[in-house]
Amino acid sequence: MSTATTPAAVLFDMDGTLVDTEVLWWETADEIAGRLGHRLTGADAREVVGRAVADTAAHLVRVTGAGCADTVAAELTGSFFRRVEAGAPLRPGARRLLAELERAEVPFALVSASPRAVVDSVVAGSLADVPFAFTLSADDTVRTKPHPDPYRAAAERLGVGPAVCVAVEDSPDGSASAQAAGCAVLVVPSLLPVDPAVGRYFARSLEDVDLAVLRGCGLGDEGAPGASRGASGGASGGVG
Repeated sequence: MSTATTPAAVLFDMDGTLVDTEVLWWETADEIAGRLGHRLTGADAREVVGRAVADTAAHLVRVTGAGCADTVAAELTGSFFRRVEAGAPLRPGARRLLAELERAEVPFALVSASPRAVVDSVVAGSLADVPFAFTLSADDTVRTKPHPDPYRAAAERLGVGPAVCVAVEDSPDGSASAQAAGCAVLVVPSLLPVDPAVGRYFARSLEDVDLAVLRGCGLGDEGAPGASRGASGGASGGVG
């Protein structure tokens, strides 16, 4: 299959990719960690950024030796939900890219590691009127990111193979999830750097991404390394 092939579908991560919520998640985790007697540092980043609620809760209980994982997870969810409800701004370029895909009649879906309540809040607010084929939350698969299950489930629901889908991600765990599922991965880093790898393509911002860039992501390839327009492998920024 040519690298100029239009994706059968584009699968978007939510937090840190389409909406600027990773900072809100970090603030949430830091707040709950503080209640347990711990302040987050860079050493905690890979256990917080881009991770599911249960993973971050388990980390906080582990490093503090305090609390119950289920209780901490509930506190994280509630606090994050309140922050998101107060407003989750779109990432630069997100609205334009989504509109371009809609005009081109390329299906796109939301594949998030956030709880269903948070996904629904963002979709009803910042992403209102965006015609996603569907949204998939952490509650919709047995295992969420970094496991491949969410992206496999999304491709199956669309009736296509993962290899003809492009996943747009910002975090190491999200990128690993999409790649393990067999998708081409366009990385637009947020808070954490994402390592270059065969089959990963990089852009500095969604403002640099259009349908032509998505067509250049090596769909169906065995994984020739490459970079999208304006890209630099391993770019860093906010949380992913």
